[in-house]
Amino acid sequence: MKKPVLISGIQPTGRLHIGNYLGAIKNFVELQNSGKYQCYFFIADYHSLTEDFNPSEKSQQILNVAKAYLAAGLNQKKSTLFIQSSVSAHTELAWILNTVAPLGEMERMTQYKDKSDNQKNNINIGLLTYPALMAADILLYNAAFVPVGDDQVQHLELTRTLARKFNGKFPGRTGGNVFAEPQALLTKNSRVMSLDNPEKKMSKSLPAGCLFLDDSPEEIKAKISRAVTDSGSEIKYEKQSKAGIANLLEIYSAFSGKTMPELETLYAGKGYGQFKSDLTSVISTALKPFRETKFKDSQLKTILAAGGKKAQKIATAKMKEVKKKIGIVAY
Repeated sequence: MKKPVLISGIQPTGRLHIGNYLGAIKNFVELQNSGKYQCYFFIADYHSLTEDFNPSEKSQQILNVAKAYLAAGLNQKKSTLFIQSSVSAHTELAWILNTVAPLGEMERMTQYKDKSDNQKNNINIGLLTYPALMAADILLYNAAFVPVGDDQVQHLELTRTLARKFNGKFPGRTGGNVFAEPQALLTKNSRVMSLDNPEKKMSKSLPAGCLFLDDSPEEIKAKISRAVTDSGSEIKYEKQSKAGIANLLEIYSAFSGKTMPELETLYAGKGYGQFKSDLTSVISTALKPFRETKFKDSQLKTILAAGGKKAQKIATAKMKEVKKKIGIVAY
């Protein structure tokens, strides 16, 4: 029996940090290695254009994501790795989906509101229509599953809505649905909070509280030593009253595989100093592949081109089906 398709991607918007790894890439590797899915992992360069960017840096940012994918354990023999912009059908289908997307639902998207608030000098139409492109990313490949964090569930629900609307509006003479409705696979550790402000999500825009995948052991040590904990010295997982230490415990658990009760027992009666020292060691060891694994740009481009060719074939077939449904044919 054919394995169900699973798809997801990451934007190339700067240096990747442990939030990108724990919230997405680590889970991608586990899903790939489960052997349950046909996996497609892309680099969402079109999505990244909704933020201010430097064109001279974009190409390298794309290759850096590819490098991180491979260093983490994604394998081009097990998964299809490609660049979103190398498959023109993504934007082609996004436009068609825009024509069935209700404006009110697009305006209600939480991410649209948040990004508009955060970049008031660059409130572009792409921020509003972003979910239609995300839906196209998914629906082009007949994806059955999409690994998402809790902040992306709303967008996936809109993808399901757009699939239903299109299927209902364009059933065709013989019926049958063009698009399947994908299911969410909620990721563990979907949100990693800032080291210096555990009330905010870790972000490259707040570098002091951000651990980057290519940080040196010395940089990791310095950042962890400065990380916010709490008054007192008990190492206990209490999300509300001890947000700082809870955030560090979540990071420790994600990298080590130890549960919260195991960590609480391990550090019972010990202070923050020992805990932070051990956490530094755990993170430094886990991130070693990102510092030391080397890939030539030519190697990365070859892998991405091969993946793009495979993705293009599938997406082209889907677009032919879509165009036939809406009455657009090539003469």
